[in-house]
Amino acid sequence: MMKVTHFTSVHPENDTRIFIKECSSLAEHYEVSYVVPSAESYQKNGVNVIGINAKAKNRLLRMLSTTYQVYKKCKALDSDVYHFHDPELLLSGLLLKGAGKAVIYDVHEDVPEQILSKHWIPKPIKRPLHFMVKAVEKFCSKRFDAVITATPAITDRFKTYNENTVTVQNFPIMNELAERGERKTDSDHSIVYVGSITAARGIKEMIEAINEVNKEQRVTLELGGKFFPETLLHEMRKLPGWKHTNYMGVLQREQVKDTLAKSSLGMVLIHPEPRYKVAYPVKLFEYMSAGLPVIVSDFELWEDIVYTSRCGLCVNPLDVNDVKNAIAWMLSNPDEALAMGRNGRKAVEQQFNWEKESRKLIALYEQLGSRAVPVLEEEVV
Repeated sequence: MMKVTHFTSVHPENDTRIFIKECSSLAEHYEVSYVVPSAESYQKNGVNVIGINAKAKNRLLRMLSTTYQVYKKCKALDSDVYHFHDPELLLSGLLLKGAGKAVIYDVHEDVPEQILSKHWIPKPIKRPLHFMVKAVEKFCSKRFDAVITATPAITDRFKTYNENTVTVQNFPIMNELAERGERKTDSDHSIVYVGSITAARGIKEMIEAINEVNKEQRVTLELGGKFFPETLLHEMRKLPGWKHTNYMGVLQREQVKDTLAKSSLGMVLIHPEPRYKVAYPVKLFEYMSAGLPVIVSDFELWEDIVYTSRCGLCVNPLDVNDVKNAIAWMLSNPDEALAMGRNGRKAVEQQFNWEKESRKLIALYEQLGSRAVPVLEEEVV
């Protein structure tokens, strides 16, 4: 049986894309290990989780010490295929490739574009760093056996570096978050947002819109995730709308499911930054899989999904009044909202699901195992 090792220096041991989806799906066919820092070692879902005792105090130490310790453990495993998930591990990937191993680079996000909007990177070096990272990714990706990307937009760039680039989108597992039975209307409405919480992801607009809605009818914002930076949490607590916000902290998957099940609708109000406008938000599809109607930013790509599936409304994420009106309409038209939720669930069952995406992942691994011609990627809408 082919030995496969996934490794990361950044992501947690229970990462949804890496562990719950990719590793668990691959473990049905191969011997799979997952090397991850700051974790215990154990076996779950057929995956050997191998924890590395590496707690870096800052980004620089993580990029030096942690990556080296992860690489050493990976090399000792002597696997056939190595699949890594962080750009700071590009050198590790090259070293493993030089040792005769098959190597896959999994690109979750467009890192060069991210650099331009990182608040902690000094402005004078953002543009030079952007081009440097892009050049390094190009140099390394050409030498790997394959590249996997999370969105079609990222695929377009990496296809110019490596023809064997495949889009494997982070769509939800079909029944992981699905509610049992028919969703009911309720007089105590709640709106959910679960995910990373930043200013650019619209947390201020969500809380302000909730406050406006509460002037006419009672509604609660069910909020789960981690604030970046932590000072943002203190700022949000000062807003009038915080009294209508139930902040639950970071949630485990079962807690996410329970929260979605008791909510009336889901929101994704990401700001119109270039990197976000071409990305597929995982939260959108998770809300749809749970049968929730959605309110999302009015990006062209997202509008196509939402209006074609007839599963929600699109708004200007920077216009609190626009968001407030969309929420009010949803709550005042419960039958239409329920129909939108059913439509979203149907779209996930037919198209936007991990079961479909995992077939492309397995096909790529079969190609690497047999050294056959490059896999032909399915068309992704």
